[in-house]
Amino acid sequence: MTFHSILDLFQGVSTLFAVQPGMAIARLALIVLGILLVYLGKKGTLEPLLMIPMGLGMSTINAAVMFFDPLKLHGGVGTLFVESSAGATPDLVRNAADLMSILQIDFLQPIYTFMFSNGLIACLVFIGIGSLLDVGFVMLHPFISMFLALCAELGTILVLPIAQLFGFTAKQAAAIAMVGGADGPMVLFTSLKLAPELFVPIAVVAYLYLGLTYGGYPYLIRLTVPKRIRGIQMPQQDVDTNITSFQKLMFAVVVNTVLSLLFPVAAPLFFSLFLGIAIRESGIKQFQDLVSNTILYAATLFLGLMLGILCEASVIFDPKVLPLLLLGMLALLLSGIGGIIGGYIIYFFKNGKFNPVIGIAGVSCVPSTAKVAQKSVAAVNPQAMIMQYALGANISGVITTAIIAGIYVTLLK
Repeated sequence: MTFHSILDLFQGVSTLFAVQPGMAIARLALIVLGILLVYLGKKGTLEPLLMIPMGLGMSTINAAVMFFDPLKLHGGVGTLFVESSAGATPDLVRNAADLMSILQIDFLQPIYTFMFSNGLIACLVFIGIGSLLDVGFVMLHPFISMFLALCAELGTILVLPIAQLFGFTAKQAAAIAMVGGADGPMVLFTSLKLAPELFVPIAVVAYLYLGLTYGGYPYLIRLTVPKRIRGIQMPQQDVDTNITSFQKLMFAVVVNTVLSLLFPVAAPLFFSLFLGIAIRESGIKQFQDLVSNTILYAATLFLGLMLGILCEASVIFDPKVLPLLLLGMLALLLSGIGGIIGGYIIYFFKNGKFNPVIGIAGVSCVPSTAKVAQKSVAAVNPQAMIMQYALGANISGVITTAIIAGIYVTLLK
């Protein structure tokens, strides 16, 4: 048995060395990164629900690159999904036989085609997230919550012109800028609408960088907020005593209707989020159990798997992706800074009786940034509780990010 016949037997090894050395190194690096994501997810450093399946998918696809191209769209060599940038287009799939051929390639192809590349999975995640949100925190402090959320959109606004300076089109720049909202479903939605050709790298970057809200934002808080200010205690109110479920339900219905009227292009996101909130406040336990457990966790599992498997080296290490990586990080950094600036504005307006750390919770990574804010404060003053205000800003951040997504898609579509 010759060396080449051994390589033919172990096809993953042969495909690894069949490409340029740089791409082989890139694949090995992504295998290591995938294993690291699983480890960090298990340790709790990153979100385990997303990072464990994502890391497993990333390491698998780069260890066993699957060359599927049944329609010969790319000269016979493709990746796991047909036209993975945003699904096979109608001009490429010309008849039902082609479509069935595509859907029979791999067990994940139908999930990608019918749930991922059309944004459905983002809506399902949003329904699940909505069922976990208590809008009472927003209703207790509506003006503070919305002001902080708007300030925390700094990255989604400033990175738009910056990305254009890097040579991206206005649509591509808007999709990249949405990473600054730290809201994965919103990034999926906007990139599919505005820049489907960058859908995969933008989606992957967005979810990978959500880890920065865990690891990076605590350092940003320490750098920008002195200890004596970080420990400021906030007055507390009882949400359930002050605001009834009926009021929360009516809030969800009214806000959803108004936002859908103003930004119909983003209505699927608004509807999904507020449907989850309505289910929570309706008191129908069967619906709440279905949405907050089965639907949310199933959608999150397949979302993580899809993102990991899309992290094939030729996609991630495309030269045009490098500036995207930097711009995504810049967007999240600017959004965090914007939130803290908003916190300082309220701090001075209230004569030092407000904790500016709350501002970073305006970055809408629910509930991660709220937890980061509370943990940073408790490290200085264990008695200080700011979670109530942080969750208000956090939930408002979801709404403001959806509004900006609607504005971008409306203006640039």
